Amino acid sequence: VQLQASGGGLVQAGGSLRLSCAASGRTFNNNVVGWFRQAPGKEREFVAAISRGGGTTYYADFAKGRFTISRDNAKNTVYLQMNSLKPEDTAVYYCAARNGIFTGVTGSSAHYNYWGQGTLVTVSS
Repeated sequence: VQLQASGGGLVQAGGSLRLSCAASGRTFNNNVVGWFRQAPGKEREFVAAISRGGGTTYYADFAKGRFTISRDNAKNTVYLQMNSLKPEDTAVYYCAARNGIFTGVTGSSAHYNYWGQGTLVTVSS
């Protein structure tokens, strides 16, 4: 599965962005999908994940109440709506998918087999 993340950009603190993760090559409707981020000089961290059907979601504590993960399987796309952005949200955001045989919605990057190239989100103060 090839993943393409998009939607990043420069936004002021308090603003919103919606990231998209599109799959090419084949459908990823049978894959758990997650978003991760990596800020300069920091390790990659989990943001949010969604089950294959979209009925189960899982968020990092910092994302709860501000970020929403969703998916449109008809469009083969997963979204990350980010509201009330803060300067500390500045990072490269990556989407990733688990191998289709796994159904668990997990925050561990080691559980994800396919990765997109990342999209940069910059939040100015």
